[in-house]
Amino acid sequence: SQSIKPSSSHVLGSGAGAEIDRAECVIRMNDAPTTGYEADVGNRTSLRVVAHSSVFRVVRRPTEFLNHSNNMAIIFWGPPTKIGREAKGTLYRLIQRVSMTYSNLSIFTITPGKMRKFDSLFQKETGRDREKSRSWLSTGWFTMVIAIEICDNIKVYGMVPPNYCGRRPQPKRMPYHYYKPRGADECAIYLQNERGRRGNHHRFITEKQVFARWAKSYNITFSHPFCIFSNN
Repeated sequence: SQSIKPSSSHVLGSGAGAEIDRAECVIRMNDAPTTGYEADVGNRTSLRVVAHSSVFRVVRRPTEFLNHSNNMAIIFWGPPTKIGREAKGTLYRLIQRVSMTYSNLSIFTITPGKMRKFDSLFQKETGRDREKSRSWLSTGWFTMVIAIEICDNIKVYGMVPPNYCGRRPQPKRMPYHYYKPRGADECAIYLQNERGRRGNHHRFITEKQVFARWAKSYNITFSHPFCIFSNN
């Protein structure tokens, strides 16, 4: 079994940590910590998927993210202009340095060709050209696609269904990240990004609709909150 641990605050108080740690592979995202939250999110990390925008936050806390586990892999994703070999910019050099410094880690970056495949998959599943619709893919999108490629069955902790924020009565306010209790409300972020037309936005709800369709085909289940994903 494989566990994906998003950064949602729905896991707080779940006591799911031991169950998550029993999974064969535990995948975490960006700079979501385990220290201090072990009872709810576990302590093991097999793979961490990190967006270009989170690289500095991960590298700034090596004890938490880089020295924490042996035989851990990190996949960095982002535009080739940010992390690509040709870019030779600050992020690319930083990732190179991390790779050379931490022998306990296996470091990967997503190639430009693979990045285009992620875009093509978004268009195939949603009917929208990612660039023309001014959509940013989320780390959740990359993580789910990677998990489908490497895992036989997937259990996702803390991800709400696509219709969650439209329910009546409205769900109670929940912080977007479990480690930022005073942070922005989860549903406010989802709805603002989904409806945003000026500038680029994540389409979190659209992505969740795709995950709902994938659930049966790829043996994906969702926990905390426990829910049956539907397209309703």
